[in-house]
Amino acid sequence: MVKHIVMFKLAENTPANRERAVKALTGLMGRVETLRHLEVGVDFKGSERSFDIVLTTHFDDREGLETYAGHEHHLPVVETMRALCSKSVVVDYEA
Repeated sequence: MVKHIVMFKLAENTPANRERAVKALTGLMGRVETLRHLEVGVDFKGSERSFDIVLTTHFDDREGLETYAGHEHHLPVVETMRALCSKSVVVDYEA
């Protein structure tokens, strides 16, 4: 199994931006054939070190992650998140 985790820092952390980001991310479930699990979390602590949103996804293998990365339904979400966020960090690993 491959896990792909992305944390996002919104440029403007407003309720509308959080809602737009969460809707875009959760909208991927069931639309990418290699995506096995998707979870979106919104930070509640708001500390100086916190990111605002986290995306956790699971794939069968590295090829599944690669398919997701270039998928026609994923690419518009990438653009949405880039427009909303000032920073993101990612980790991909095999479990």
